[in-house]
Amino acid sequence: MNAPEVITLGCRLNAAESDRIRAMLAGRDDTVVVNSCAVTEEAVRQTRRAIRRLRRRRPDARLLVTGCAADIEREQLAAMPEVDALVANIAKLEPQSWNAGHNAAAMPPVRVHQGTSTAATARTRAFVAVQNGCDHACTFCVIPQGRGESRSLTVPQVLSEIEMHLEQGSPEVVLTGVDVTSWGHDLPGSPALGTLVGEVLRAFPSLERIRMSSIDGAEIDGALEELFAGERRVMPHLHLSLQHGHDLILKRMKRRHSRRDAVELVSRLKARRPDIAIGADLIAGFPTEDEAMHEANLSVIRECAVVHGHVFPFSPRPGTPAARMPQLDAATIKARAAEMRAAVAKSRADWLGAMIDSVQSVLGENDGTGHTPNFAPVRLPDGVRGGDIVSMRITGAADGLLIGERV
Repeated sequence: MNAPEVITLGCRLNAAESDRIRAMLAGRDDTVVVNSCAVTEEAVRQTRRAIRRLRRRRPDARLLVTGCAADIEREQLAAMPEVDALVANIAKLEPQSWNAGHNAAAMPPVRVHQGTSTAATARTRAFVAVQNGCDHACTFCVIPQGRGESRSLTVPQVLSEIEMHLEQGSPEVVLTGVDVTSWGHDLPGSPALGTLVGEVLRAFPSLERIRMSSIDGAEIDGALEELFAGERRVMPHLHLSLQHGHDLILKRMKRRHSRRDAVELVSRLKARRPDIAIGADLIAGFPTEDEAMHEANLSVIRECAVVHGHVFPFSPRPGTPAARMPQLDAATIKARAAEMRAAVAKSRADWLGAMIDSVQSVLGENDGTGHTPNFAPVRLPDGVRGGDIVSMRITGAADGLLIGERV
């Protein structure tokens, strides 16, 4: 008998939400779900391909679509013959949204969910969505249309969900959200994210590793910066929603930081915690970007030593101001994205090479690989299982993975 199935596209927040959807669908063996993404045109194409593949594989299942594309591309997805129904992104964590009988062209009522899950899938790394939605208006971004306004789980709700994951054996917790550094702005007293991370560390002294998903450097509070710099259990891995390396483009994006802000943040943290690894989301070929602006985008990769790079070729999204700006041609965007990916690849290769001869604490995954605290990928020695944390002496690197022996 087929089991309920959830296909996840896009961000870590979607991954966390998919776990909760699976729990709500327990026992509904005839139901399959695509938890979609709409951050780029390519993400929407991947969503449509996933729907078609899933329908071919599960022809008799009830196929439901949720996620950002279910809101932003509502009419197009509802018109697909493979789709039985859509579930509003903002309502997908409410059990009643998954009842049979919704018409694919008519979305369920939009409601704000603030509760935590009652069950989750055991993982070596648990994703905990502490925040959802976004109150900002970056000119390129369509996600607020699919996620709504920013809203936070309370500290007790977050602690309750983390406790559940720890009981299931997860040795690492990742705090995630759409705009996770805005956590707390809507709560009484407007606590900052550093307050939440500190409460988690105090409540769970046995929690070995806590990691942050992509964060906005403009909103990193002093307490959070101190934890990144000096708390052993906060992993030395900072993934910035950087987006670009030129100030004029950042202004046209309506970002709230400058290039200098980002470079100085990285410099401060590296001075106090040299092993911290920097990741960044970067857009290539934003409207009006000239060659000098592109060079600034390339050079910020080097200046910040970006080793975990997510490079997105710009694609205009419906209803955004950037879609109305003068566009670059597709060939130029593609070429610039390739240059940026090559720059990240070189930075990453140098970083992996510098870790040879070091001893690293590695969390095993279920696929025969693992990750160091700064999220370098490692090929596991024989006998290491997913969820194990082992010390390894790194002896080399091959195919993008560190290799070594257990010590």
